Parts: sequence; structure tokens; C-alpha cells
Amino acid sequence: MAKTDRVLRVLIATDTYPPDVNGAGYFTHRLAEGLAGRGHRVHVICPSDHGDPYVTVNGGVTEHRLRSSPIPLQESMRMAVPLGIGGHTARLVARLDPDVVHVQSHFPVSRTALRRGRAAGVPVVLTNHFMPDNLYAHAHLPQGVHTVAGSIAWRDMVRVASAADHVTTPTPRAARLLREKGFARAVEAISCGIDLERFHPRDEDRAAARARFGLPDRDTVVFVGRLDVEKRVDDTVRALARVVPERDAQLVLAGTGQRELELRALAAELGIADRVRFLGFVPDEDLPLVYATGDVFAIAGVAELQSIATLEAMSSGLPVLAADAMALPHLVEEGRNGFLFPPGDVDVLADRLRTVLGPDGRRRAMGGASREMALRHDHRRSLERFESVYASLGATAPTPVRVERVVAA
Repeated sequence: MAKTDRVLRVLIATDTYPPDVNGAGYFTHRLAEGLAGRGHRVHVICPSDHGDPYVTVNGGVTEHRLRSSPIPLQESMRMAVPLGIGGHTARLVARLDPDVVHVQSHFPVSRTALRRGRAAGVPVVLTNHFMPDNLYAHAHLPQGVHTVAGSIAWRDMVRVASAADHVTTPTPRAARLLREKGFARAVEAISCGIDLERFHPRDEDRAAARARFGLPDRDTVVFVGRLDVEKRVDDTVRALARVVPERDAQLVLAGTGQRELELRALAAELGIADRVRFLGFVPDEDLPLVYATGDVFAIAGVAELQSIATLEAMSSGLPVLAADAMALPHLVEEGRNGFLFPPGDVDVLADRLRTVLGPDGRRRAMGGASREMALRHDHRRSLERFESVYASLGATAPTPVRVERVVAA
């Protein structure tokens, strides 16, 4: 049962939810199931995963799936059809009478739920997972308009967030970024959290895990995530090509994305096609085994507000090599659990790979430090903090307000 004195009715609104594969979707799913597991009544409103609207119960969480259509130029994800979101959300808020509405972005489903919750006098929490860099590739915007588009997107984000009662982000760096973009109120950093029991060191399972995925028994670099532009997986492929002449190493990629064909072609061009292994989509229940195959986790992206995958790798006892950008430096203590490298500097990344893939003793010590650092991000602590936020807002629920100028359904 929860740490609060009563069962809470929580309505979570999100524009991305499994089977979507991204950090925001995973966080929202784990938040919903975690709260339900602690005895709360949790409802999620999100786009349908196949088009038609429906309601279902998964893991104690009631999902209200809105009619959806494919996102243009991004067929693997769907967006809620704008027509009807407002009315459906208003009816849901009225029927459920939630203690709190928790929205996960400033996109249509979330902003509409924020508006309807505020109008009904329900406290609203907003968690920001947004980085414009994660949208550029999907929107296929020319490089020259990135700055202007990012500025417009941030202003919109700040306007929407300003209507919430409490705003959170996954890390202090993400909170600072939001303030730098013009958000004038307090922002609380609450870690996305990690299930330390699911993701734990499995050295004894390494051989079996590699066999499970058909991997040779070599020094193994792991990456879990989308194979999209902002993840810069090509940097890791290029670094591996510099290491392979000296070490029997391979790169294991778990995930799909727009750049998969380019990455395969790059590996072939560099003569390491047999050293870059593409696992494709890996179900959540099998992810612990992916980390078990590895000797080190490498992430070259520059748009991470926390990186759940990096936390999972750390909790699994892997050293970390990460680009020195955004929130990733918060997860690396230089020389203790891994190393940072300048974004895009393939030579430094390759040198760091040689270091970590050196003596087994160093590798084990770094992996142990990663696990120790991951203990700070126990998902139960995150759940308890969100419970406390919900309960405190419920004690001082706002009066109904109109926010038509700030956010539109």
C-alpha cells in the first residue's frame, strides 16, 4: 500500500505510451503500473495503438485509448486525432473525479487534459520530457530552421507548463534547462527511477544471454534505444571500427529506428558488418538479458534529459561511456563508473573503449560503481515522491480557472 494515508485517483495523460518505444513512454508506463501496484486507482488517457478507440485494463491500469492516426513521416508512432479529444477528456475527468491529473508533455492529449483538469478544479502535475532535438529528425526539418523551430517549441512548452500546479523534470540539468527557456516558477527534479530488482548484475548469465540472442562470445558494447539521428549511434559504430583491429569486440544494438539501414551500410563500409549486431525491437521483459550480454554501455546522444536506458545499464552493473552533453554527465563519475567523451569525438570514444575493455578487474570495479550509483534512483523513491506531490496538491486543490489563452484543446 502507498505511503499516503488514502487511495488516490490518478488520471495520467500522455501522447506516447507503449507499444511506442521511447523514454517518455516507458517512464509513463512504469509510473502508472507502479502507482497501481501501490494501491492507487490509475487511469491513462493516450492515443490508440492501432487507430480505433478502446478501453482496456493492463496491470491494474485502465487505459483509455483515443482514436489515432499515424504521425506523418514517422509511421512507427501514432497521434490522437484532434477532433474529439476535448470532449472525451472532459467527460473522463467528470466521471473519474480524479484527485490529480498528471500530464507528460505539452502535446495535444496532455495539454487538453491539463486544460480540462484545471477547468474542473483538479490539481495538475506536468512532467517535462521534451527536447526539440528529439523532434527534428521525425519532422524532417532542414538544419537551417532548427534554431527557430526549437525556440517556438520551447515558448509553447513554457506557456503550457505555466498553467500546471506543479512541474517536474527527471534531472536537475533538465530543470535548469526549463528555467533557461523562460519558465519562471519552481521546477522539481524527480528521477524517472529504475527497478533495481529487475535490472541487476547478471555476470553468471552472460554466456546464456549471448547464446539467447545468437551473439559470439566477444567483448561486447551495448546500446539500447532508438536508432535515430539524435542518438548518434554512428559515432559508436565508427569508434568500434577503430578498436576492432586491436580487440575482439562487437557492438550490440537493441532497438529500431529510421537510421537502421544507414547504420548497416556504415558498418559494411567500415568492414565491421559482422561486428555490429542488430537485435531489433526487444520486449521490455527481455531487456535485462540484453544488458547481461554486455561489458560496457555506450551512449553518444546529445539530447538526453535523463536516459532510462543508461540507468538500466548502470543498475545491471555495466561501466558507462557517455557523451558529455545534457544530463548524461550526471550519470558518470569520470574514471569511477566510466568516462565522458566530447560529443562527436570518435577518437576519444574509441580510446575510452580501449580503456574500459582492458583488464577485467577495472571493468568489474567500474560496473560495481555503476550499480552503487544506480541505487540512488530506486523507482520506489520516485513513486513515493509523486505520491507526496499528489497528496499535497489535493489538500490545496485549485479553484476552477479558464486557460483558453494559454492552452488550446
